[in-house]
Amino acid sequence: MTTDILSPISFARGPAWPNRMALAPLTNKQSHDDGTLSDAEQHWLVKRADGGFGLVMTCAAHVQAVGQGFPGQMGIFADRHIERLKGLADAIRARGSISSVQLHHAGNRSDKSVVPHPVGASDDPESGARGLTTAEVEQLRDDFIAGARRAEAAGFDGVEVHGAHGYILAQFLSAEVNHREDRYGGSFENRSRIVVEILDGIRAACGPDFQLGLRVSPERFGMRLPEIVGFVADLMAGDKVDYIDLSLWDFRKMPVDADQQDKSLLGHFIDLPRHKARLGGAGKMRNAADAREALDAGLDFVMYGRSAILTHDIPNRIARTGDYQPPKLPVSPAHLAAEGLSPIFIEYMRDWKGFVADETETGVAAG
Repeated sequence: MTTDILSPISFARGPAWPNRMALAPLTNKQSHDDGTLSDAEQHWLVKRADGGFGLVMTCAAHVQAVGQGFPGQMGIFADRHIERLKGLADAIRARGSISSVQLHHAGNRSDKSVVPHPVGASDDPESGARGLTTAEVEQLRDDFIAGARRAEAAGFDGVEVHGAHGYILAQFLSAEVNHREDRYGGSFENRSRIVVEILDGIRAACGPDFQLGLRVSPERFGMRLPEIVGFVADLMAGDKVDYIDLSLWDFRKMPVDADQQDKSLLGHFIDLPRHKARLGGAGKMRNAADAREALDAGLDFVMYGRSAILTHDIPNRIARTGDYQPPKLPVSPAHLAAEGLSPIFIEYMRDWKGFVADETETGVAAG
């Protein structure tokens, strides 16, 4: 049976989302050097709530100062961040959307301009990162939990733990990166221990209606697809999360591993028993047809990333006309400004080849 992209979706904990379209957590570099949320970042996010997204998720928010991944990253590592975050949560709620903070630590992927001496799951000669001591791993766990408590105190409906894209939790999960000899290294049970402890800790520290998700990469970044499939299955069976967010890069793609190409990457997860959990994903959701195809394939919800940068009101457009098609690339800076991006965010988007028109290109007008 086809799932209506505009239909509400309920969860074991926390509020139902008014539809099945979520704003993916997107780097934008718009906040202050101390991690405090900026007016520009709030404006960009609230505009997506205005546009009808069922869930509005922040960019990755670092839970330790040493976990900052890039300049202008929003932080949630100190109580001083709560006041500005409260204003964001209130504004999102006032517009009928559900709110979430993505909790993050970049580990050995920290930009050296903001973290000259990064840390990671293990020593990493390439990045110069130092492996954490066991006590520091325990502190990292506690700081993820503290970040969730700050998000709850600010009024957010939930958090998503970032366990993907080669950041610190993915570094622990990877046998290629994690060479630890303590209880956080070795077997997959040990390598995944910190993630489970974080999830359990957030459950214990936050209220019974606080929504909890986890983003994972099924492959790349040293991930082994069978391990991640098994991990997701165990988390859903154990009622550890309310949802899993699969970062697929392309929801139609086949696995890189030739031994796993009997089905699509997404196909490895679709038939897992979900128990009380929901399964969502991101990866080249360009238009309304893509989102419907992903739901028909078995996802419970979809995450819009690039298209949500281009168009703030995708859900409202689909509700009005039944369709959404993104503007043709490249788009003009004026278009992006009208969609709520600050000059800093627009400049960052120039790093995405063919996204922002230069002076010799006409681009697309806002509309």
